[in-house]
Amino acid sequence: MMNPWRLRLLSQLDTLGTVRAVAQAAHMSPSSVSQQLAVLESETRTQLLERTGRRVRLTSAGLILARRARALLDHMDSVEAELRGFGEEPSGLVRLGAFQSAIHSMAVPAVTRLARQHPHLDVELLELEPHASVPALRVGDADLVITTTDFDELPLGPDLDLVPLAADPVLVVLPVDHPAAAGRGPIDLAALADESWAFDIPQSYMANLTLRLCRQAGFEPRVVCRFSNYLMSLQHVEAGLSITLLPGLAVDPRYRVTTRPLATPLSRRITAALRRGVPPRAAVRVVLDELRPGHLPG
Repeated sequence: MMNPWRLRLLSQLDTLGTVRAVAQAAHMSPSSVSQQLAVLESETRTQLLERTGRRVRLTSAGLILARRARALLDHMDSVEAELRGFGEEPSGLVRLGAFQSAIHSMAVPAVTRLARQHPHLDVELLELEPHASVPALRVGDADLVITTTDFDELPLGPDLDLVPLAADPVLVVLPVDHPAAAGRGPIDLAALADESWAFDIPQSYMANLTLRLCRQAGFEPRVVCRFSNYLMSLQHVEAGLSITLLPGLAVDPRYRVTTRPLATPLSRRITAALRRGVPPRAAVRVVLDELRPGHLPG
């Protein structure tokens, strides 16, 4: 009989691409991962892996099993949850991934309401930016994620079900004494070509988006800092050291900054995503329902 834990390792290898990446995700050594995958080959009596130089890749049989494994594991999780909660209210653990600005504005309020309504439901919040949340969802490290469909570098494929949640405008964020802060109307990015910019970390959604928009406006931004935390960016702008682009949900009112809309309006589309295949278990459905537009702040 195939071991579900080893099937999960095989599924992660298909998603993450290398044994080393699987080892890091599973908190194991690469040699231990390789050993467990070898045992899985013995269990299935099938060659699942082949070496190409120093790398390991899945054979055709390995690919088939890895992609079937995800649905099998999801189904097992669903059955176990149904058995635990048979005849009762939704219960068990739901791992909810969300990007930084959605944590405080969407996820925490939803979890707070759920704690009152369903005391046997546990929601584990994971801070995951769009470039990390979808891979985590695909390998089973998250049950549900709040992400965006606008992250061009990581398209959302047919293996995921998407539920629209909200639209969030992208804004120019300026120090309150900045000359451009005096107006209220939209601002053309080209007028900010000589400014110092605060950026998100490389390859993140906002870093890539800001760089793309600046280049479309005809200039290369002068980046003076990079932060993985929007609050640090806001503090840097508040101090008059930079300007930045941020989604509206990320602009914390505790900071003395001014926002202006873009001359060409742009919004990110906030979406909930979950794996397609088997129906989500009751606990996941409850969390998803609590995130739907009727429950979100205006």
